[in-house]
Amino acid sequence: MRFSRVLIPTVKETPSETQVISHTLMIRSGLIRQLSAGIYTWLPIGLRVLRKVENIVREEMDAAGAQEVLMPAVQPSELWRESGRWDFYGKELLRITDRHNRAFCFGPTHEEVIADLVRREVRSYKELPANFYQIQTKFRDEIRPRFGVMRGREFLMKDAYSFNLDQESLDESYQSMFDAYVKIFERCGLRFRPVEADTGTIGGAASHEFHVLAESGEDTIVSCSDCSYAANLEKAVSGAAQGGESLDASTIPEMARTETPGQKSIDDVVAYLKIPVEKTIKTLVAVDGEGEWTLLLLRGDHELNEAKARVLLGDGFRIPTPEEVAEKVGPVGSLGPVGSELTVLADEMLEKSNGFVCGANEEGWHLTNVCWDRDLPRPRFVDVRNVTVGEPCAHCGSGTLAMDRGIEVGHVFKLGDKYSRAMNVTVLGPDGRETVPEMGCYGIGVSRVVAAAIEQNHDDNGIVWPLAIAPFSVEILLLNPKDANASGIAETLYSDLNSRGIETILDDRDERMGVKFKDADLLGAPLRVLVGGRSLKEGVLELQTRKGGKAERVPPQEIVAELEQRLAALR
Repeated sequence: MRFSRVLIPTVKETPSETQVISHTLMIRSGLIRQLSAGIYTWLPIGLRVLRKVENIVREEMDAAGAQEVLMPAVQPSELWRESGRWDFYGKELLRITDRHNRAFCFGPTHEEVIADLVRREVRSYKELPANFYQIQTKFRDEIRPRFGVMRGREFLMKDAYSFNLDQESLDESYQSMFDAYVKIFERCGLRFRPVEADTGTIGGAASHEFHVLAESGEDTIVSCSDCSYAANLEKAVSGAAQGGESLDASTIPEMARTETPGQKSIDDVVAYLKIPVEKTIKTLVAVDGEGEWTLLLLRGDHELNEAKARVLLGDGFRIPTPEEVAEKVGPVGSLGPVGSELTVLADEMLEKSNGFVCGANEEGWHLTNVCWDRDLPRPRFVDVRNVTVGEPCAHCGSGTLAMDRGIEVGHVFKLGDKYSRAMNVTVLGPDGRETVPEMGCYGIGVSRVVAAAIEQNHDDNGIVWPLAIAPFSVEILLLNPKDANASGIAETLYSDLNSRGIETILDDRDERMGVKFKDADLLGAPLRVLVGGRSLKEGVLELQTRKGGKAERVPPQEIVAELEQRLAALR
């Protein structure tokens, strides 16, 4: 590849519209260009990286026994109505109509399509287990597309779907995909962590997310200091509520109604009453999947985990607006559970609390010294909050919880029969009866992996690609194309490396040396060879490793062997 023959429109300045480093560097290094909000054209260098990730994914999926198919991107609404997701999925589903006014969608995922294929073509348990995958463009109409291809509307995804006769077989397929994902991200040269996760809109019984660790990550990853436990914050649990004894209500003064004029937030009440925040209760209102209103109680310094609340209250769970709450329940800022006719659910961290402060359901008033059983019925205690740093691990008991930021690049689900039953997928079992197979689904954001790799591998000057997904392994900088001697050496080296299967780009442009160095830093080839200048006059070439390496002087006759050795060490 010659720099002068390829579209590589590098940019000197940081684009004003970018918010994260991957978006900035993908624009500056000429990997992508935006066509519309959340929709990008992949330019030649960017596409090379994308295809490398895609090939690694394909090789590991094939090695795990999955069968590649390619399903339509445009899907008929009838399939989504069968599964019940046509209305439930929300505005992220791009709905379209054809000339006959028939409804379709541009697929964000393909559970319905693959279920329809299998119910038509797979007849017997003897054809199971089966796992089908594709690598295809998806579209999700994000309300706020941002961060470049990290959170775009159109993206390249690998999605796979397994069909199994029973739960034991599903567990085996799930583990096979989990192991394949570990190999994929290891081969991509990424630091990552698999974590327990919420199943979200896909549904199902269990799932794991795979996160690339990066400070810019949108997700919070919780892990234990002593054991292998790791989970997304939405799913994470702790042992903080275990152990200890309940405070005896008989030792606590009677409940009192206390005036708190103008004090509406927990911070306001704590400061006004001069009490520890741990002695306060935060009262939230939620509407469950059936439209019933519920009070959710948390300790004042804790935050509601909406994913956990959704599991408890159903898929239709929502937090009503302050106006709705004020009209139906009472004044926001003074709500409390005492005397409420609504169902009350309290976080498990409150089970052993007594003598706490909560709203009095009257503007400007709170209740102090409130105790379970004595002042209000003991509610059902549930886990409905976000864990915090330093809490004990519920799994091993000895470790403490820490938090990191992560970028989700893969997700595996045990769907069970959620879609196969809804779509009437059956096979003849060993006993001759129709059986509904168990399903799993397994996704990797191929285009997101590229951005995540950059978030994790860059410096102040540009991208520092892991070798496996670098657009080229070696960049040759020819300082002066008009120098016949230098050009001859560069051309010979370029030819020798390509003949050995080493992907190489030759910067043969008639540009200033500073421009070439800056572009080389932006593009991030793992190894760089400088041909020309004072070093060539002294009979040597300069070899530099992109990741923090100093330039070393190597004779031209030794450079190919040295490059091969360096590349072998990077693999």
